[in-house]
Amino acid sequence: MRRAAGPPALRASVATWDDDRVSDTTGPSAKALVAHLVLDRSSPVPLHFQVAQHLEKAITSGEIPPGTLFTNEIELGEQLGVSRPTMRRAMQYLVDRGLVVRRRGIGTRVVQPKVKRQMELTSLYDDLQAAGQEPLTQVLALEEVDADADLAGRFQIPEGEPLVRTVRLRSATAGPIAKLTNYLPVKLADFSAETLERDGLYALLRARGVHMHMATQVVGARTATASEWRPLGEPKGAALLTMQRTTYDDHGQVVEYGTHVYAATRYSFETSLFI
Repeated sequence: MRRAAGPPALRASVATWDDDRVSDTTGPSAKALVAHLVLDRSSPVPLHFQVAQHLEKAITSGEIPPGTLFTNEIELGEQLGVSRPTMRRAMQYLVDRGLVVRRRGIGTRVVQPKVKRQMELTSLYDDLQAAGQEPLTQVLALEEVDADADLAGRFQIPEGEPLVRTVRLRSATAGPIAKLTNYLPVKLADFSAETLERDGLYALLRARGVHMHMATQVVGARTATASEWRPLGEPKGAALLTMQRTTYDDHGQVVEYGTHVYAATRYSFETSLFI
């Protein structure tokens, strides 16, 4: 396949942001990465998508770090040898993906990529590992509680029967991501807080021979309470994504019920639809 000659380096800098003032420093890793960007002008893939895909891969891999500030679209287009509308479409793609933000009069800044979670029966721990991020867990509570009417109905057990309640703060490269509260039958929760901090909950259940067959879940959004925004490092009244999930084994028994909150600035759910 014929390839065009390599374009000049894409100028970028790592910026320190303070309201509307920016202090730029050179970002050598970003400059070195984009220096070898080659656009295939004979390809049926549109130029804007080639540029966008290259930058998306570099941002999500961390090769272009959060805080990197790109120059305006006219300069970018000239440096890459593409038109301003082409460059604008490429950058808009990155904006739509939540990878960069635009500030009028300043430029386009790379932000920490969100963790994207496919709507399937996996745990956040599994998803972080699959995304190449190192999951970190802090156990805030691991205790027996008496099932109230709601929990008793979900687990199909008498009200007042004991369950194990876990509360965990899950973090990754971007910092705290989620506060996870889960309820399990006592017989499935014979693990320590140290074990729960080292391994994912679903991995521990699988190790006990539990086959998680299906789940029902509800995804929503609301503002954070004080007990949520503080540990998540979010501002007071920040928006949170919420999820309630009931997981069943292959015998139709409930094996866990979770009620989770996620920092909306660093997390999103992704759904694939087929016709």
